[in-house]
Amino acid sequence: MAQFVDWDLAAATAGALSKSGPRVSLSEATDVVVDLRRLTDEAAEHVADYTGLRSQLAHPPVRVVDRKDWAATNIAGLREVITPLVSRLSQDKQPGAFTEAIGSRLTGVQAGTVLAYLSGRVLGQYEVFSADPGQLLLVAPNIVEVERKLEAEPRDFRLWVCLHEVTHRTQFTAVPWMRAYFLGEVQAFVDASQNSEHLAERLRRGVSTLADVIRDPQSRTSVLDIVQTPAQRAVLDRLTALMTLLEGHAEFVMDGVGPEVVPSVDRIRAAFNRRRESGNPLEKAVRRLLGVEVKMRQYAEGRKFVHGVVEQVGMPGFNKIFSSPLTLPRLDELGDPEAWVRRVHGSVGPLPTAG
Repeated sequence: MAQFVDWDLAAATAGALSKSGPRVSLSEATDVVVDLRRLTDEAAEHVADYTGLRSQLAHPPVRVVDRKDWAATNIAGLREVITPLVSRLSQDKQPGAFTEAIGSRLTGVQAGTVLAYLSGRVLGQYEVFSADPGQLLLVAPNIVEVERKLEAEPRDFRLWVCLHEVTHRTQFTAVPWMRAYFLGEVQAFVDASQNSEHLAERLRRGVSTLADVIRDPQSRTSVLDIVQTPAQRAVLDRLTALMTLLEGHAEFVMDGVGPEVVPSVDRIRAAFNRRRESGNPLEKAVRRLLGVEVKMRQYAEGRKFVHGVVEQVGMPGFNKIFSSPLTLPRLDELGDPEAWVRRVHGSVGPLPTAG
């Protein structure tokens, strides 16, 4: 079977290049893990009460990890998804053994380099690839590092982060079809490729360009430009609409709950927004290449959409968005909440009164 990535080498590279994080004692590290687990449970109650959505799992999964563990978990998840897809698309079109070995090892090193870079910047993630229903990952060293840089009160900042990440976990564990729909769209994106050889070449170029820009941040290419074919754009529009909704919903919930339970939320939000917008030239180049600038716009656009819908039909009316894939917003509706309300609810009702 053709191997697109040497996954073992990717994991070894990510482990070797991942930085250890801020200096903490063993007792401090233990306290952080205990605190994050406790605050995850607290955040889950706040999110459920605010949204009306409750996980269908008695004990939704959460893992507090370091940077190496985060990278290894994501490599394992990508391996679960990409390996069968490449195998199915390749069929009997096997490359020569030497070409396969060199190509897969090179891509493995490059993928490990990219994940090592990202492992120092991600605060949390709901990882859906490795297992059903997915797992919530909180990257303890990054949370501690950012709270120190922002000079934030640790309990407040950690709970604020947990509110955002637990909202993502709720989206996937309270909505039974969400994970299968997301994975189906990822597969549809691959299926829309012109052929397996072109797909593998574009993916390899995408990983290679990412790794190169981490070393030399002069490229102005986006990975989205590299991997897209015309047939994939319709699928990408649906994925973009979904991710904008999920990110905007998490932002809306964390800002809605925050003032009630995080006393210093206004200062944290202002400082965190400044951190998002700033960055050295390398970070800005990687953001552009990864499409993170698009993701940052998704936070704002998605939050505005959720706010617009809730303002018109309330939270129960908004939750109809999770009824089925057919009630998810279309890309053009994200800038026009009333259009979604008309399509799904039939009319735009009066604004709810405050109180």
